[in-house]
Amino acid sequence: MKRIELPFQEKDLLSVRAGDDVLLSGILYVGRDQVHKRLFEAVRSSSPLPFPFSGNGIYYMGPSPAPDGFAIGAAGPTTSARMDPFSPSLIRAGLRLMVGKGPRSEEVLAAIKECKGLYLQAYGGCGALYSSCIRKADVIAYPELGPEALLRLEIEAFPAVCVIDSEGTLFRG
Repeated sequence: MKRIELPFQEKDLLSVRAGDDVLLSGILYVGRDQVHKRLFEAVRSSSPLPFPFSGNGIYYMGPSPAPDGFAIGAAGPTTSARMDPFSPSLIRAGLRLMVGKGPRSEEVLAAIKECKGLYLQAYGGCGALYSSCIRKADVIAYPELGPEALLRLEIEAFPAVCVIDSEGTLFRG
């Protein structure tokens, strides 16, 4: 089992191979397609980003409201392919770690390989498990998007599996 502390160092990503089980701890950002569109537009216009891409990762998640006593409700992954139109540009702008579910496009695979990134897959149907790994959740940008706002999570022992490593190797397990 590989452990990655977030924010990460480049060597942390380079040591992970396709098929490796990974535990993430630290700060992880959450953004879906509307956030990706805005991040893409910020990169394209050289506008400031709401969080630094370097050393940080993004989780494709559809959050639900937090029950009393919890940081967040169910926090399972959402389909990564919806972010694919924007992801190659964001990867080339410094985003190196993505967590979601499902396959990625050839363009995303090429950008991950070119820029030495990682795509980790979270386990579908495990929203309650992921919620238990989240210690704190805060909206940091785009609050007008409601449940699609950009979130900053504090996580501990968040499980995933590497499905595309920094060499572009695809895990088909």
